[in-house]
This record gives sequence, structure tokens and C-alpha cells, in this order.
Amino acid sequence: MGSLLIVGAGPAGLMASGTAAAAGWRVVVAERNDRPARKLMITGKGRCNVTNNCEKIEDLVANIPVNGRFLYSAFSSFMPSDTIRFFESRGVALKTERGNRVFPQSDKATDIVDALVSYANENGAEFEKVRVTDLIIEQKKVKGVSTAEGRTLFADRVIIATGGVSYSATGSTGDGYSLARQAGHSIIEPKPSLVPLNAHDWFCPALQGLSLRNVAVSVYDNKTKKTIFRDFGELLFTHFGISGPIALSASSHMREMLEERYVFEIDLKPALTYEQLDLRILRDFEKNKSRNFINALNNLLPKKMVPVVVKLCGIEPGLRVSQVTKEQRKTLVNILKSFKVTISGFRPIDEAIITSGGIKTEEINPKTMESKLCSGLFFAGEVIDVDAYTGGFNLQIAFSTGYLAGKNL
Repeated sequence: MGSLLIVGAGPAGLMASGTAAAAGWRVVVAERNDRPARKLMITGKGRCNVTNNCEKIEDLVANIPVNGRFLYSAFSSFMPSDTIRFFESRGVALKTERGNRVFPQSDKATDIVDALVSYANENGAEFEKVRVTDLIIEQKKVKGVSTAEGRTLFADRVIIATGGVSYSATGSTGDGYSLARQAGHSIIEPKPSLVPLNAHDWFCPALQGLSLRNVAVSVYDNKTKKTIFRDFGELLFTHFGISGPIALSASSHMREMLEERYVFEIDLKPALTYEQLDLRILRDFEKNKSRNFINALNNLLPKKMVPVVVKLCGIEPGLRVSQVTKEQRKTLVNILKSFKVTISGFRPIDEAIITSGGIKTEEINPKTMESKLCSGLFFAGEVIDVDAYTGGFNLQIAFSTGYLAGKNL
């Protein structure tokens, strides 16, 4: 076996380093941060949604809207069951939660990071704290790298696993793209994915901090005249618009962002039909018939939402409940069943969980992760133009492509 240099000690780079070192390669991992896998430490609010416990490749690919088919070989070589077995064999107990999301039982991302780092160390991989700036290429074959510190590190193979450009404070600053360009690769323009969303609606700042749980959401595309996304779960209002799991998932379905193109329609009472909700409101009104309209909704809505819904209804706040007409009540029901938020844009890419875009998949061999343009150069993880929905799929991409690259040197 020869020498391997891996650029980046994230989940893909660490999986590749341990896999290659176990096969007998002399492995050096070049990482610019003091600690490996800094971004992994903060995923899932520090809990780390390590994979999604689905059994079929088709289910994985269905959750990858960008170039999912490119990953068939990677998933075939390393499935979620392999990820689960890998961590549990290294002493990390796992649990499966709603939506097949897999977390460490400890709810600590550090357990996942420690297992990956020990996997690399125990197999003999070495770590160098350097920032790689250039590839050394001779006659379309990679020979090593140069670093910002003025060092030259020679290697028979190089794996670029630097991640995207989201969460730049963790070291994801797009270095992998510039390295890939040096080898002649095309870069699909990086865009934010799994990112909070801006909205210009006047009520968003008023609802800042309000978390809506167990709501049903659909997203309508005014350009294509189609509903592009549906989900059920938690949504968070912020001063700039919306965030929370549903908003992040929906963002990955939004491609070309235009002003007012996408509209969130939130069903605040998904367990009730229109008719059932109307009857529920009638019962509340009967109990509060001597009160003003604005004071009769406290059992129906979170406190912060009451003045917002009252204003949207156009009903005078001081109107007696007994005077609310059937048509006004119908307006109230419609707002509760379809509370609309109009999206004005993505938040900055630095706030995104992952990056959409990256190295063009047509220029990478899907069976090995090797460059089709430069011999001995491989890619793994988020630096490639693949991205998935929330639920552990993006980390599974990192583990599968890292394993495949490390195995096929």
C-alpha cells in the first residue's frame, strides 16, 4: 500500500481515514482546526442525528433531491445499518426516534466524534494541523499538496473531504472547491440548504420566539402553481421570518428563490376539519359570549398569536363574541386552517446546515469517488454536489462516500 493524504477531518474524512488505514495505507489527515469534526459537534443541536434507519437504498435516494442516483454505489457499500453497526461496535449506544432518525442514547455529538477519531487513530492515521492551499499535479496525476504554512506533503492518493461553505466558523470555507478547480473540475454554485427563511410579513417580528408544535405545513410555488412540500411538526417564528425543523426541510425543496414565489400555508389545527373547528369555536364563543372577541381566543391559540389572528381576521377586537357573524367566524376558521407566510429569501449561507452545490458529479466516478479528470484524486462528503433533506441523510452521505473513497484507493 502507498500513502494517502486526506484534506478535512469531518465525518467523511474521518471515515475515509480509518477505512484506508485499516487496509494498510499510510494516512495523514490535514485539518486546519485544532479539533476534528467541529461542525459535527453542533449538528442536531449538539445531539447529532447520525443517520436515518431506513432499510432500502430507494428510500435513501428518495430523500436526496440533488443527484441522489449518483450515490447508489456509495450506499450499496455502506448503508445506514452499517453506520449503526459501526458506532455500536465502538461502544456508542444508539436510539431511533420519530422519522427513523438515529441519535446516540447519550444525546451527545461528542460520542460520535470520539468514535470516529479513535477509529482513525487506532488504525494508525496521523493528524496534521495545516491548511491545504494547493494540489501538486503532474501529468493529470495528483502527487500531494502544498499548505499555507509553506509545507509540501507528498502522497500517492489525495481525498478532498472539506465540506461546503455553511457554518464557516467551523472551518467550512470552500477550500475544497478551489482545490478541485486546480484539477480542472467544475463547481456547481454553492447555495444554502436546510436554512432558515426570510419573510416580510409584518407579524413575524411580533411572533418572534413562538414555537408551533404539531402543525401541518404545505408550501405552494406561485411560479409552477404546485404544492412542492408537505410536512407535520415544529415551526419557529423569528424576527426575520421562520425557522425550525419544518422550515429547514422545506428550504431544500426551494430551488430558484424569487420574491414571493413560495408561500407557507400553516394548518394550526390539523386534527380538526373545517366543520369540527367551527363547532369548537362556537363552543368557545358560547362560554365567552359576554366577552370581547380578542379575549375569547385564549383557549384556542398561543397568547402571542391572538392579536395577530384578530388583526388578520379584520374583526374589531372589542366586538362582543355574541355579535360575531357566521361569515366572520368562517374567516377566522380559514385563517386558522391556512395561516400564510410569504417567503422573501433564504437566510445567509453561513446559517445553513448544509451546502447545496459543489463538485459536479458527472466528473466523479460514482463507483470509487475518484476524479475522472485527475488520477489519484478522490472526493467525499458535502464538497460533492449532493444534498439531502433533514433526518440523518446528509451524515449518511458523508459516511458512505468516505467509506467508498477509503476502500477504493
